Amino acid sequence: MKLTILGCYSATPRISAHTTSQVLESRGHVFLIDCGEGTQMELRKHKVKFNQIKHIFISHLHGDHCFGLIGLISTFRLLNRETDLHIYGPKGIKELIMLQLKLSKSWVNFNLIFHELKSSDSELVFEDDKIEVHTIPLDHRVYTNGFLFKEKPFDRKLLVEKAEARNIDVAYYRKLKQGHDVMNNDGVLISNTDVTTQGAISKSYAFCSDTAYNEAIVPLVKNVDVLYHESTFLEAHADFCAKTKHSTAQQAATIAKKAAVGTLILGHYSSRYTDLEEFKSEASAVFEAVVLAKDGLTLSI
Repeated sequence: MKLTILGCYSATPRISAHTTSQVLESRGHVFLIDCGEGTQMELRKHKVKFNQIKHIFISHLHGDHCFGLIGLISTFRLLNRETDLHIYGPKGIKELIMLQLKLSKSWVNFNLIFHELKSSDSELVFEDDKIEVHTIPLDHRVYTNGFLFKEKPFDRKLLVEKAEARNIDVAYYRKLKQGHDVMNNDGVLISNTDVTTQGAISKSYAFCSDTAYNEAIVPLVKNVDVLYHESTFLEAHADFCAKTKHSTAQQAATIAKKAAVGTLILGHYSSRYTDLEEFKSEASAVFEAVVLAKDGLTLSI
């Protein structure tokens, strides 16, 4: 997995502080997560190929998370895109986008497939043979989900010389990689573990967008390799969290600790702060493995 932070600030976009958007690359997929204003410019800046984006996940309908979507879709149209585009987001996202396309007479020449979400429980929203994506219900001022991306187990690594030495027909190599025992050409059952080793380790990433402190998400993000959790405020302004339904860096770290995640990424900083190191300092007092999101940050998971 490879994560690229395109924007990680709250509220309004600025020259050097872009609103929320991320790209997650995994097993041949290029997933776009949230699409704040100016996302397509950041995609170009970081050389993400537009035609590789086939699935877009929108956490909620606040502007700093979705106002870049109509612009991106319009650009896809101008580039003569033909590939289907799947958009996962709260109920109402289809109406929002289709009304803008209708009033601007900008009908697209590719299939726009909306997956509108309304469940308050975690649900599977995408799955293929390599990865699955689940929602993470969050506690914000409007209906909001985070998203959990979990790679499925990789094939085992075949030790070809050992397979040949045990007189196994090449026709069975695929079954061996899938973890099966097979009969060799002499009619002897060969154990999979004799001729294969562990393949690549599958990874997981949890994106928790705008939310108040919510321990209900802990079981959903338990043991993920990397957790992105919003941290709009420092503890000095923790009283703002109740009315805005946001979290502090310390609260994000508490979730990370309770869930025993590998690494915590902080983001969605309020523009009131100039020294982001304070976020890391407050979070690190609770949970050690903390990374500060910044525009353009790339992280291998």
